[in-house]
Amino acid sequence: MKRRKFIEASALSVVAISSFGFIRFDGKKYVGDCETTTDILGPFYRPDSPMRSNLNISGSKGKPIHLTGIILNEDCTTPYANAKVELWHCDHEGVYDNSTPAYNYRGTVMTDSKGQYAFDTILPVPYDAGGGLIRPAHYHMMVTAAGYQTLVTQLYFSGDENIKKDPWASNDAAKNRVLEISPDGRNGNIVTYHVGLSKKLNVEEASLEKLTGTYTAENGDDSLELFQKEGRLWQKNEVFGIVYDYLGNNTFEFPGLHDGSYRRLIFQNGVLKQEMFQPGSEVKSRSFTKIS
Repeated sequence: MKRRKFIEASALSVVAISSFGFIRFDGKKYVGDCETTTDILGPFYRPDSPMRSNLNISGSKGKPIHLTGIILNEDCTTPYANAKVELWHCDHEGVYDNSTPAYNYRGTVMTDSKGQYAFDTILPVPYDAGGGLIRPAHYHMMVTAAGYQTLVTQLYFSGDENIKKDPWASNDAAKNRVLEISPDGRNGNIVTYHVGLSKKLNVEEASLEKLTGTYTAENGDDSLELFQKEGRLWQKNEVFGIVYDYLGNNTFEFPGLHDGSYRRLIFQNGVLKQEMFQPGSEVKSRSFTKIS
């Protein structure tokens, strides 16, 4: 996907995650803020990355980072064992591996009995996303755990001058995901991030399957393709897809738009209606018909 398409694609790519503000271990349990925040999925997600914790590439440049944390249940205290944690990010030149079988700087791990996960990788760099936007350095993370909504976030780094101009990283909801990079005492660096899981409304896969397929706009000038993965509705893009949350009443939405705007898919009487709203403007609506 070309950089100039990033802003448009990313605006459609948000999902929810719970993150911790100032969490600490009091000797018995983890305590602290348990604030639900959201961020964009981004257009460069690829499923099925290799099971590996070491993402480093021999001979590559980049500041070494050990990323670690704990996945916790919705009570914010009990570790969740065997959660799937996916990580992906750009290389030292700001480029994502969107197609090669190597899945460079992409990996998956399962949490241990204490809910712990870890990756060894490099610090990504800021890059030009087009339209005058320089995205700050960031990791993408997706957490999948039985009984919970699949969660996605981005992690940023303290001191990055690009954060203040980035519409997602500069949002108040991201303040607890701007993380410190600390020396590990072994010529490396460590970043710590804990995740709290939350439950959301899910749809039966059999029902989702009836919604998947290709839809064309009433005037024939546009089309979209919907598919399901692990019990969630996705819209196909050039790399893989963008995901929706279910609100109930046959309505799906891109969650996490903090300015009061929304983008929804509503299924009514065999017609797919796409609604978009931004504060200060009228609701925009388009209708699509399923063709396959």
